[in-house]
Parts: sequence; C-alpha cells; structure tokens
Amino acid sequence: MQERLNENTSTREKVGYSVTLAHSEEEVREAQRLRYKVFVEELGARVQTRLPNHDIDLYDAFCEHLIVRENHGDRVVGTYRILSPAAARRVGNYYSENEFYINRLQNLRGRMVEVGRSCIHPEHRSGAVITLLWAGLADYMVRNNYDYLIGCASIGMADGGHNAANLFSQLAQEHMAPAEYRVFPQHGLPFERLADGRTAMVPPLIKGYLRVGAWVCGEPAWDPDFNTADLLLLLPMSRMNPRYLRHFVKPNAAFIP
Repeated sequence: MQERLNENTSTREKVGYSVTLAHSEEEVREAQRLRYKVFVEELGARVQTRLPNHDIDLYDAFCEHLIVRENHGDRVVGTYRILSPAAARRVGNYYSENEFYINRLQNLRGRMVEVGRSCIHPEHRSGAVITLLWAGLADYMVRNNYDYLIGCASIGMADGGHNAANLFSQLAQEHMAPAEYRVFPQHGLPFERLADGRTAMVPPLIKGYLRVGAWVCGEPAWDPDFNTADLLLLLPMSRMNPRYLRHFVKPNAAFIP
C-alpha cells in the first residue's frame, strides 16, 4: 500500500483511509459511537453514559482522540484515545489506576502517555487500519518528545478466562518488565487456577505492542464491566524496534498541528 502525508491537513493517509486527531466535538462523538458499537453491542460491555449509543466516560473530555476515517464512505472506522501527562494531572490520575496500583511508575509520570479505548469497526479490521493507528501514536509520541507509552490491553473472557490465564503465563516467560516497572492489579485474575497449559490466542493489539518492544508490567486485572482480563503494557520509546519507528514516523511529517 502506498502511504503519504498530507501536510496541509495534518493527516496521514493510506489508500482508502486517513488518520488524524479529532478536531471537533462531532468527530469525538463519532469515535464514541464506534466504541459503543464495538464494546457494548458486539462485546457486551456495561457502560454508564450520558448519551444513548455513545461510550463516554469522565476521561474523554481530557483526552485527544485519534481517528481513522474511511475516505470513500467518510466514516470513522478506528479510534484510540490519548491521555497526555498534563491531562492526567488535570483529571487526577491515569485510567489505568482504576485497575492497577502503579506506584512504581511514579517517576515516569511527567513523560508518560496513556492510550486506551482502542477499537476498529468489524468491517475494517485490516492491517491498514491498525497500521495507521500505530503511525498516529508513534508520530504523537515523537513530535511531543514523550518517552513512555502505557495502556491496558484487554483479553476477552467468554471462555471463562482460560485463554487470558494461558496468555499471561506464556508472556511472563519473555516479556515481563523489569521489577522497577511492575504494577499490581486491584482485582486480580486467578490466572494460576485458570491456566490449563493450552497455547493461547494472542489478541492483535497485544501482538502489536509486543512486536514494537512493549513489556507486560504484571499480572492481569479483571474488569467486570467489560468482562475482560487486562494487562498493563509499557513501551519505552527507547525500546521501540527501529525498523518499526522508521516505518511509522516519516521525516518532516507535521502530523500534529
């Protein structure tokens, strides 16, 4: 696929799609409607929201919202929300702190961005959309000189949590963060009891994080509202695979206005 950057609109494009930060309340609403479609209608999450058919929480007003738009149909088909260090101070904490004790990351706060609520429309779950989301995130981090990226990556528990438990057991062997970056779940998944030794299926989002160099920061937490097991992942930009960094971040690309 050919990729180009449109510097006039601060938008990075692939054939059929473009990615940018939401610039209006309506664009944010589009992202929130997509989140509702995926998390509530498709996956059965329970959310409290002030607008019907929108996934909205208190963090949204403090976040920047990355969106991938279908050029032909002009629909938002992918999204990620971004909480900067300054925004985290304004809201009072990172979203992850609702699930994990992250005291050991305290000294990273001034340079640490949190991402979350990642989803892609079921008709557009292709490599192009996820690549553009990653390109937007990488560009955001580099252009703003942030050093660390964190995010909760979810694993579905429709099977009772066995895949999540097996996955953590597998990842713990090679991808655990150093002890100084470990976090602890507030409501831990009993992974030792649920693990049955089967080879785990790795969700694409987690696979993407690991591919670019992220660490797993500790044991999974159970999120009852979304019925998922969540892992906190940490990506120091210094660990990002240079090949992926060159691919995602183009020289002189003014992605962020």
